[in-house]
Amino acid sequence: MNIIPPKAKKEEHLITVHGHTRIDPYFWLNQRKNKEVIHYLKAENKYTDEVLNEPTRNLQKQLFKEIKSRIPKTDVDVPYLMHGYEYYSRFDEGKEYELHCRKKNGSEEVVLDENELAGNLEYFDLGNWEISPDNHLVAFAVDTVSRRKYTLRFKNLSTGEYFEDEIPDTSGDMAWANDNKTIFYAQKDDTLRASKLFMHVLGTPFSEDKLIIFEEDPTFDINIFKSKSNQYIFVSSESTLSTEYRILDADFPEKDFTLFQQRLNDVEYHINHQGNRFLIRTNYDAENFRVMETSLTETNIEHWKEAVAYNPDIFVEDLEVFARFFCVQEKHQGLTQIRIINDGEKYIHFDEDDYYTFFDDNYDYGSNFLRFGYTSLKTPATIYDYNPETDEKTQRKQQEVVGSYNPEDYETKRINVKVRDGVKVPVSMVYKKGFQPEGSHPLLLYGYGSYGINIESTFRSPRISLLNRGFVFAVAHIRGGQELGRHWYEDGKLLKKENTFNDFIDVAQHLIDNKYTSGDRIFAMGGSAGGLLMGAVINQAPQLFKGVIAAVPFVDVVTTMLDDTIPLTTFEYDEWGNPNDKEYYDYILSYSPYDQVKQQDYPALLITTGLHDSQVQYWEPAKWTAKLREMKTDNNLLLLHTQMKYGHGGASGRFEPYKETAMEYAFMLHLLENDK
Repeated sequence: MNIIPPKAKKEEHLITVHGHTRIDPYFWLNQRKNKEVIHYLKAENKYTDEVLNEPTRNLQKQLFKEIKSRIPKTDVDVPYLMHGYEYYSRFDEGKEYELHCRKKNGSEEVVLDENELAGNLEYFDLGNWEISPDNHLVAFAVDTVSRRKYTLRFKNLSTGEYFEDEIPDTSGDMAWANDNKTIFYAQKDDTLRASKLFMHVLGTPFSEDKLIIFEEDPTFDINIFKSKSNQYIFVSSESTLSTEYRILDADFPEKDFTLFQQRLNDVEYHINHQGNRFLIRTNYDAENFRVMETSLTETNIEHWKEAVAYNPDIFVEDLEVFARFFCVQEKHQGLTQIRIINDGEKYIHFDEDDYYTFFDDNYDYGSNFLRFGYTSLKTPATIYDYNPETDEKTQRKQQEVVGSYNPEDYETKRINVKVRDGVKVPVSMVYKKGFQPEGSHPLLLYGYGSYGINIESTFRSPRISLLNRGFVFAVAHIRGGQELGRHWYEDGKLLKKENTFNDFIDVAQHLIDNKYTSGDRIFAMGGSAGGLLMGAVINQAPQLFKGVIAAVPFVDVVTTMLDDTIPLTTFEYDEWGNPNDKEYYDYILSYSPYDQVKQQDYPALLITTGLHDSQVQYWEPAKWTAKLREMKTDNNLLLLHTQMKYGHGGASGRFEPYKETAMEYAFMLHLLENDK
């Protein structure tokens, strides 16, 4: 049966900047309330159903069944200590959402039941939640639209009753003062920027809340949190390349916040309180960040002193601070390590050559142990308690994989690929034991490469369904992340963004040349800024991949970056450049996936988006799809799947998101099957 794909209408729309005019015939698709827009998105969904979902219906059901079967019916997190209570979260059988509980003297108390809060809502996300210092109240944030605007609510844990106080449009972050009635929160504007900090007193209308800070610079965002010591409330104003903190003694919420250190160009810093000092992670005179300290009263940068000697070969990622010691999460040669700073210093040892370790729930300031997690592409997430006095680590839990999964049946590997400019790009891989590189295996290559975000070697049980079908799964740690330090990020942004795309292309070619896979069995996947990566790569090297999955892709870069009314645009200037500057306009235009679509063959494409996406508006992938349909010269599948009820993160719940995972896997397997 010859199924005809949808064809979006064209309306001439001219965009002239710097004397250069672009014609955007699909600009009209950004009119969310236009019935024609919804009709087009639904037509694309119908087409995807007809050419992919119907032929693979049984396969998708099988994949979803496999994925779901590996997840335990019930699950309980490792309890952590906070304010004298043991807190933990658990899943009950058949429930989509978690219950957050606590115990004291053995009796369980449900703090928040997400299933109760979600009710029959089509989407529900519980953001942050914070317990009041006296343990009687909980403040929590909920998003029921999938736009990452949270309503702040309150519950009395002694009575189980919910307060009438509800505060809309918050960032989801909050901090209690020590009087147990005053709470600080950040509110988002129409561009989804947290631009205002308010103080709310329980029992009063939120319309009377006091404005504490207004961040006027549209490239900065406000964050609010409390020190682990519970002595200070911290407010940060952050942009991509600069940070500014204000602090307040939590015992005196009526006082003014004081400036810690005013913002400086290209200086980032992040503070923690420990005893009679503040510890600071900063890139001040240290490209790869270092740990500094200063007194509680002299916080200006001229008073900062090194607490840990700077090593330019070590990238300092994070700090975890306790009353008697602190820990540093670092990157060295692309791998994460944890350094313990007590009277002396020591490292926690790990055995695998490719892995990821991370700080876990460490809310107890007075704790004498560090809780951390460990995982790899084959090792389920494992939680440990580490005692720095005895150097002992105690396993508290390993992620359960129901069934016969054995990590020893799989192998991980880390290689370094020399790309076109001589730089070596790390690549992490996992496959079934017995794999031989002779070109017959399908391979899925994943990439991101933006914002300094690292794609770590973490375990995901759904991936087993691919590995057991002969797939190799690989992660290209391309420039634009910070896997190899700050320079790795700097070399993959702004006017060096092409390095990100070249790295990914060259890694894919290396994997083909060295017979980890072949040109007709290699797939690529990336989401959001990783979707931009997918779009740029297939414009430049369309012959390289059998199929590509672009999830919520940021592909209309120039138009979006020229519109500062679109959510989050102003934050992006330090990442991509401001196209109001002609140098950046020309450079961004040279790789913007939507603008660079051309008449050529493209690989098969599965493009996903959400109608309520707050990060990448739905019209970007919709316009991209329409233009690709118009321009491409092949007969390969081009599919757009729009989640009409969800946003950037897709469906909510424990199991529901895996239906889209099953569709993505079926897309690749369907292409392979049709080649037989």
